[in-house]
Amino acid sequence: MTPKYKRMLTGMLRKEKSARKQHKREWAVYVLRCSDGSLYTGIAKDVAQRLKSHNAGTGAKYTKTRRPVGVVYQQNSMTRPRALSREYAIKRMSKLNKEKLVAA
Repeated sequence: MTPKYKRMLTGMLRKEKSARKQHKREWAVYVLRCSDGSLYTGIAKDVAQRLKSHNAGTGAKYTKTRRPVGVVYQQNSMTRPRALSREYAIKRMSKLNKEKLVAA
C-alpha cells in the first residue's frame, strides 16, 4: 500500500466514528465478471446504477472493452473508508481466492 493511500485511509477511518453516529453506511463493494471472464472490483453507493454505467461504456476504462459485465459479488452497508479497505483487500487477492469469494 502506498504511503499516500495509507494516509488517506487513516484520515477516513478517523472520520468514521462520526459516520457511525449518523448511520452513513451506504457504500457497497462489488465484483463484476467481464465478458472475457476477468473480474473487476469497485465501490459505489448505488451498485445497480454503477452496473448500468459499466455496461454503457462509461463506468471504467477496464470494463469499457470487456462488456457486458454482471455483478457476481456485493457487500453492502459499509462506510466509505471500510468499502475502500475491502476493495483494496479484494484487489490484492489471487485470481483463485477471488473465484472462491464470488462462488461463496
